[in-house]
Amino acid sequence: MSHTVTIKTEVRDAAAVRAACDRLRLPAPVQGKHELFSGTVEGLAVKLPDWVYPVVADLPTGKLAFDDFGGRWGDRKELDRLLQAYAVEKCRIEARRKGHLVTESQLADGSIKLTVQIGGAS
Repeated sequence: MSHTVTIKTEVRDAAAVRAACDRLRLPAPVQGKHELFSGTVEGLAVKLPDWVYPVVADLPTGKLAFDDFGGRWGDRKELDRLLQAYAVEKCRIEARRKGHLVTESQLADGSIKLTVQIGGAS
């Protein structure tokens, strides 16, 4: 049986953030206080390519703080890539935790298709 799932991403899992950074070949995320243009925020920070300020995840709330100045200080496509990678890695972690096999396919439009096979771990 096939199911299509739409995911609203809240960034709450540090392991999935680290895996997303590895997937995208970004520097490892850093926990702590971080300077944005609008002030200091605390959380898990990811430095995206060509962004002036980091993207900072408040893991307890799942919310992101960032200053991209309408795209002038960072291309929103990079943030979208991070969120996509995070969602994929979080799904993989949870499926594997339950002993399921996960396979992945990159689609022509840039989206990623995950197939979860119940009962087979990989």
